[in-house]
Amino acid sequence: MGQDIDKALLDILVCPESHAPLVKHDSWLYSTDEQTRRRYPIRDGIPIMLIDESEVVGEGDFRRVMEASKAEAT
Repeated sequence: MGQDIDKALLDILVCPESHAPLVKHDSWLYSTDEQTRRRYPIRDGIPIMLIDESEVVGEGDFRRVMEASKAEAT
């Protein structure tokens, strides 16, 4: 189940490793950086922006999430 993140907060958050913008998908914030492909958990509505708490996703999952975020934006 997804958790809401304030749009203004999402607009200023970036990946702590690559400094790339983030997109929300389910209960995760995904870095848009194709090289690092990190995702950060959202717990109780709070984004956990620690590299140690993040996960690196596979290339297929990364592409699927990026395509879904593009579709939502249009």
